[in-house]
Amino acid sequence: MQILIAILAFCVIIIIHELGHFTAAKLCGVQVNEFALGMGPVILRKKGKETEYVIRLLPIGGSCSMEGESEDSENPRAFNRKPVWQRMIVIIAGPVMNLILGFLAAMIYICAVQNVGTTTISMFPETSICSEQLQVGDQIVSVENTHVWTTYDIQYKMQSNSGRTNANGDLLLDFKVKRGGEIITLKDVPFQVETDAEGNSSIIYGFYVQPLERNFLTVLEYSARETASISRMILFTIADLFKGKYGLKDLSGPVGTVTVVSQSVSYGLASFMYLFAFITVNVGVFNLLPIPALDGCRFLFLIIEAIRRKPLKPQVEGIIHLVGFGLLMLLMLVVTFGDISKLISGGFQ
Repeated sequence: MQILIAILAFCVIIIIHELGHFTAAKLCGVQVNEFALGMGPVILRKKGKETEYVIRLLPIGGSCSMEGESEDSENPRAFNRKPVWQRMIVIIAGPVMNLILGFLAAMIYICAVQNVGTTTISMFPETSICSEQLQVGDQIVSVENTHVWTTYDIQYKMQSNSGRTNANGDLLLDFKVKRGGEIITLKDVPFQVETDAEGNSSIIYGFYVQPLERNFLTVLEYSARETASISRMILFTIADLFKGKYGLKDLSGPVGTVTVVSQSVSYGLASFMYLFAFITVNVGVFNLLPIPALDGCRFLFLIIEAIRRKPLKPQVEGIIHLVGFGLLMLLMLVVTFGDISKLISGGFQ
């Protein structure tokens, strides 16, 4: 049952993305030839008035095939015959729908979780050493020069710290806080670090934050904060991947994603919805990157066309996207193989 829920959740994320392209295309008068969910062999096909609706065997992707999208067409309703601004809307609509879905999932998470942490300090444990500089009532604005919107932002920046320590081995971090209506910079705020028997280090945070007083407006605000926080965290992670901080073994594909989502179901609605929000925002943000075969690259080509006042040659753009798609499929195969290996060895537990 949990696996089925996870697969359905994954399908919803894909459908919403493609539905964004589909709806925008229809509103802009573009002819949509096929709306497909999944990849591989066709298991269900239904012909509509204009569009053919298809379900394929593997629920790991989808497509919204438009007339004149990949080749020149004389059809007045073809994608390539529409103004640049309309084509931009059609291309960007998929990722935007994923971000909107992430926002809605974050709303459900905030309503379902027992307590939602804010960025305002409520109290310190008696042994806390960071209370030498931080105070109760401080609203944390940034950690290590990175603006924070949520409690997770604070935790993320403290965990991915600069590594500065004092003579006692305490971790030193720079904070900016709002105190009495003023922004105050606090340099080298100390935090204790614990090391277990295996040599793994963990930070003792040293303070608690106030819970969110939930009402309609605060739920909307913190849903937007969570969506923005997840988006930025994904960009940070991608940057760290290119820097070599993470390797292919740290990535997860469809198999790993479905496995982790299915596990989250057993922890309750709040856990499931936060992970669901994280995944759909991940899909939206990743698709906005200027990588060949992704929406972000198509959008970039449209920007270039708007500046040059003429499109790139369809053959050139087609080759770029084909190569990009091939590389992405190769990456997916490698990551999926790693997912299966982890699944067999119990690495997802």
